[in-house]
Amino acid sequence: MSRKLVECVPNISEGRDAAKIKQVTDAIAAVPGVRVLDVDPGADTNRTVITFVGEPEAVLEGAFRCIAEAARVIDMRQHHGAHPRMGATDVVPFVPVEGVSMEDCAELARRLGKRVGGELGIAVYFYEAAASRPERRNLAEVRRGEYEGLEAKLKDPQWQPDVAAPYNARTGATIIGAREFLVAYNITLNSADKAHATDIAFELREKGRVARRGRVKPYYQAGELIFYAEGSFPCGNCDFTGVTFQDTVDHCAKAHGYDLPDLMRLNDVDPANPVGEKVRRRGTFHHCKAIGWYVDTYRRAQISVNLTDYTQAAPHTVLEEARRLAAERGLVVTGSEIVGLVPFQCLLASGRHYLKAMGKSTGVPTADILQTAVFSMGLGDVAPFEAEKKVLGLPTHDPAALVSMPVHTFTDEVSRDTPAPGGGSIAALAGSLGAALASMVANLAQGGPDGEKDAKLIALAEKAQMLKDRLLVAVDADTNAFNAFMDARRLPDGTPAQKAARQAAMQAGLKVAIEVPLESAKASLAALELAGEATRLGKAASITDAAVGAQMAYAGVRGSVWNVVINLKDISDAEYVAGMQAECSGLLAKAGEQVTGITAFVDQKLVERLQTVRK
Repeated sequence: MSRKLVECVPNISEGRDAAKIKQVTDAIAAVPGVRVLDVDPGADTNRTVITFVGEPEAVLEGAFRCIAEAARVIDMRQHHGAHPRMGATDVVPFVPVEGVSMEDCAELARRLGKRVGGELGIAVYFYEAAASRPERRNLAEVRRGEYEGLEAKLKDPQWQPDVAAPYNARTGATIIGAREFLVAYNITLNSADKAHATDIAFELREKGRVARRGRVKPYYQAGELIFYAEGSFPCGNCDFTGVTFQDTVDHCAKAHGYDLPDLMRLNDVDPANPVGEKVRRRGTFHHCKAIGWYVDTYRRAQISVNLTDYTQAAPHTVLEEARRLAAERGLVVTGSEIVGLVPFQCLLASGRHYLKAMGKSTGVPTADILQTAVFSMGLGDVAPFEAEKKVLGLPTHDPAALVSMPVHTFTDEVSRDTPAPGGGSIAALAGSLGAALASMVANLAQGGPDGEKDAKLIALAEKAQMLKDRLLVAVDADTNAFNAFMDARRLPDGTPAQKAARQAAMQAGLKVAIEVPLESAKASLAALELAGEATRLGKAASITDAAVGAQMAYAGVRGSVWNVVINLKDISDAEYVAGMQAECSGLLAKAGEQVTGITAFVDQKLVERLQTVRK
């Protein structure tokens, strides 16, 4: 049965009082099955972003306790901060992580909202996937007017809360929903002027800004406002002016790729009556919300960005555009910061982007790619960036794992009078080293004048890195599989039922103990093939490194196959045994052919090199 995992990211309106923040986070952490991953307070925003995960029901309870405790310790009548907010617990999104759908999270939001309204007497609005109607999907629209305008908003028939409760000046209202992973990302400028950050934020964000003409450089807001008039419908993104509004709608779709009426609605303008309205200019990025603010702690202005779909608007893409816009204005982006957590794949994509931009190989260890992202994006500019705490889903090794041991400790462990770790683990390790050498040789040769060859080398290195990591996991998997079989052998066999259960467990354990090295053999064969390719594509000076990699990978194939075969004798399923024998024979034949060809090729090249030197 697959695991169900939900993330919840409540934002509470307290970022200065550490004791109050701790009271709220302690209330969440007290729920069994909940794990608090990150607590990110901001003194200037007077807001704390809390991230926790767990099974759906545990997360639901954690979210309720968060809202209840925040309502007890936070008084909105005393709250002031740079970030928009509506209540003591401002927003509570549920995010599907594993084994749950967006609709599952939307249902959690609705259940939480009913409980918050009924038990705590706090008005609730639903947003994003949990929204009760389309105009309430956008968080910014729901929060419009903020806390100060809440009392009047609750009286507006169009903005009655989804879960009604009397106006409570102390707690305000809470907005609850379900959404995709949101990357909260701040870009820092070398300026203390909030207007500088705002000017760039309006260029970046999807809803854009009011359009201007005339003196729009270096700062766009210096230009003159333009309006729609009868017979004159300017485009906000270029100098085009349509005779009719439809002319301009068609132009925006064709020339700029956006729907002008949608942009107007996003800015609360009725596209059915455009005459007299300010012209709107579309921002650069879909799925991007941005504002400018000044952070007294840093004594600098920041562009505060929310990326609601980082696969469409990645942090590094937005950052590079911000850098370009800043340079146009005589400003400098000094760095950026991740607020809360960032998905592993998101930061990995950023690291790869910058490596490619440098002309460097992306076929390097994951830690190196992430470090490139951190350096390139200036993620440590205003505060230290700790990947272990900030990256959600970061691949890690168990500190107790074999592969986490120093080499001398691991070697000592192998040498002891215990059956595991044994040949299977060593075979997997040999295969991983073969893949590592293939990657090294490809990376050393990368960066030459031949672009087509360069692309092959980088692809080779990337594949080798994946195989290296896969085989490193197999080092421990092989030992764990053997231990599981031994545990089955220790089961009681005093009765016929116990004997049958023990035999079934042993057979199942043996098959696992066979399938793990079989996968290692397949991965080692792939590493062997890459090492062979590296001997031909790599530099002449590295040919022996690739050759050693080939030999190590071959040892991985040969050793893994031996570990499959030795366990087949105890398998009672004759058909399974025959299939495994045939598969192993095929793997060995391919590996033997590969290593023979690689060895002959390398030896011939070495002879030729020696003869050249002697001449």
